[in-house]
Amino acid sequence: MKARTPLTFPRLARGYEYVEGWGMAHGAHARVLRPRDVEAVREALALARRERTTLALRGGGNSYGDASSADRGYVLEPTRLDRILSFDAHSGAAECQGGVTIEALWKHALPRGFWPKVVSGTMYPTLGGALAMNIHGKNQYAVGTIGEHVRELDLVLPSGELVTASRGHESELFHAAIGGFGMLGVVTRVVIETKRVHSGDVEVTAKSTRDLREALEWMESRRARYDYLVAWIDAFAGGAASGRGLVHAARHLAPGEDAAPERTLAVAHQELPRAILGVSKGEVWRALRLLNHAPGMRLLNAAKWTLGMHEEAQGPYRQSHAAFAFLLDYVPNWKWAYGRTEKRGLIQVQPFVPAARAHDTFQAILAESRAAGHVPYLAVLKRHRPDPFLLTHGLDGWSLALDYKVHPDTRADLWRLADRITRLTLAAGGRFYPAKDLVIGREDARRMWPAQALERFLALKRRVDPEGLLATDLSRRILDLSA
Repeated sequence: MKARTPLTFPRLARGYEYVEGWGMAHGAHARVLRPRDVEAVREALALARRERTTLALRGGGNSYGDASSADRGYVLEPTRLDRILSFDAHSGAAECQGGVTIEALWKHALPRGFWPKVVSGTMYPTLGGALAMNIHGKNQYAVGTIGEHVRELDLVLPSGELVTASRGHESELFHAAIGGFGMLGVVTRVVIETKRVHSGDVEVTAKSTRDLREALEWMESRRARYDYLVAWIDAFAGGAASGRGLVHAARHLAPGEDAAPERTLAVAHQELPRAILGVSKGEVWRALRLLNHAPGMRLLNAAKWTLGMHEEAQGPYRQSHAAFAFLLDYVPNWKWAYGRTEKRGLIQVQPFVPAARAHDTFQAILAESRAAGHVPYLAVLKRHRPDPFLLTHGLDGWSLALDYKVHPDTRADLWRLADRITRLTLAAGGRFYPAKDLVIGREDARRMWPAQALERFLALKRRVDPEGLLATDLSRRILDLSA
């Protein structure tokens, strides 16, 4: 009998690595595959099938929890598919490979007078990862999620078949893959719209708010006036000051408002500062580590609120697109201030709550956190609207993103607090965002997504991936794929 020739996979760069969520509180060792082209993606799927294991899809690794890690099988990281294939200078439509980052997209588009319609708080996610998580920005209430600005995408299914999906062709797959956290296929190409802009700056207005209700009312009343709205909240403040904070509202400049658009539209104008208070920004995380405890963060939050009143008094000012959009990139590796050893780091809990219930629910969550001794070191408030994707976190309401420090001695107690937050959120008709989550379970997922939408998604998953080839720690935690 003739011996079988073993399969080889020459296009795949692979290595055994520790793969963790951005928040560092969860990770696992895995064999990581980095394909260079679509054929190599197919090879990766064939390799996993041959070895009867699974593939977890990972983009830039910016999801906070376990959305792109796996304690078994392979991790597929198609970041080498990173070419911008074309850009329409009239419409601003960009055709990109799935591994192109938001950074690469804006740096290509802005000198041509365009800016991505939706960006996250960091510029480093890949477009494939951004679509899998259906990211939102500070303008979600106005323009929706990133998926609403995609014309079409190419998806390599677990079978190896390449499918082009859009609103008019393979519509169900299109609306399930966007926001489907990598469970249906690998995004290898996307055509995405960008927005015409007339300046590399936006005009920013600061508003210091005394409590959460004032922040909500001020932002709600100005939704039609500003292109972007976001609020920082001091989670340490209690009593009548609970939820006090600082709102930043921004608008795009109209034609003619910028006297030198050729200068501000240049990439050089967008560079973030290289030093903060005279300290190289690459070293700032070390200084933050000295304050990374409850008394230190209480002090920093109080100082920020005080400075916010001075910022408001100075009136509107101009800021580059990158400086306003990518606040999380100001201090490289700022997360290291939370600790870099096993079972440390941070988790983010981000409840999305309908508008009518948002104030009372968020106040209850903040009060629970203070009572439990787990006060979020960072809290960010945003306004949202619904979107048409199957597993959406979007709704007509608000989100409050809460960063909690993780320590081995208090981890179990923190997870109990997170469970109480989950109960409060679900009771208010709220949802959670898979890109940020590390705490909800299958029953919670069933409660937060409409039953019909979840069943349609699971039916599609069983059809395109009957072997369950695509799986992550997140999918095993929140989805019942055995039915």
